[in-house]
Amino acid sequence: MNRREAMELLRMDPGEVLSLVFWAAEVKRRHWGDTFQFCSIINAKSGLCDAGCAFCAQANPQATGAPVYPMVTTEELLKGARSAVANGSARFSVVASGRGLTSKEMERLVEAVATLRGEFPTLLLDVSVGRLTRSQLDELKSAGVSRVHHNLESSCSFYPEVTASIEWSQRYRFLLLAKEAGLEVCAGGLMGMGESGEDRVDLAFSLAEAEVDSVPLNFLIPIPGTPLENAEPLHPMEIMRCIALFRLILPHAELRICGGRERNLRQLQPLAATMVNGFMVGGYLTRGGRNPELDKELVRDLALDLVEEGALSRIRPDL
Repeated sequence: MNRREAMELLRMDPGEVLSLVFWAAEVKRRHWGDTFQFCSIINAKSGLCDAGCAFCAQANPQATGAPVYPMVTTEELLKGARSAVANGSARFSVVASGRGLTSKEMERLVEAVATLRGEFPTLLLDVSVGRLTRSQLDELKSAGVSRVHHNLESSCSFYPEVTASIEWSQRYRFLLLAKEAGLEVCAGGLMGMGESGEDRVDLAFSLAEAEVDSVPLNFLIPIPGTPLENAEPLHPMEIMRCIALFRLILPHAELRICGGRERNLRQLQPLAATMVNGFMVGGYLTRGGRNPELDKELVRDLALDLVEEGALSRIRPDL
């Protein structure tokens, strides 16, 4: 799909979106079959970020009430990984607030990854710890990290509304650096911040140009104490249009629905699941999610094949 075609789909009437969803679901099935997967995260360092992103509870924890703590222990990370596996997750990501890691934090993370790899040799390990140097990326890859996450958040043109502290181009260049290091890249964005449909299309094409491996789609949860606390939620059918567009623009990327899906999609979660590769389960950085057993039930009811830890070889793109 090219940009002109994508822009035309933005003009579809809401009543026509279900046809678009069906088309996107067929594209997903053609490239990925009936497989589905869960991923989970742990908030390993919270509330210590000065980037000032307009949506983020951790940008001003004093106002939002978000928890504040330094990097957790390896044992806490192990507990998180055990919970992720119990919830059916095939991937587990260590997330740390801030622009990057100190040398001490990097040392602890590498040691923790090696410990996690020892207990869970088939669990795929990701990190989301800000921007890293090439040598840090190489070190994490050697320790057992398979994928690095770093969201672009929005289009280049809308991004100044998100934060003025970090340039969009810096984020984009980091994705390319991680790819050069031989790591898979997970990068997506947050919808519902006031961006236009054109901004969402531009974001999707930027991710396609960077050849990212995985695209998490998040939907704003307005948090009291942030500049976006009074933002109007997107209509669930507009979210469905958004997901469908990302699937059609990025047919070869893993597409997963993450933060805000319960609040924003509501009863359309099963329909959305037909277009994507997976859900994030077990909660988010500062907000809880729903019971993972309900997500397992959703997958069973859709007759999808939940691919759990150690079985990702069953996922074969371009069937």
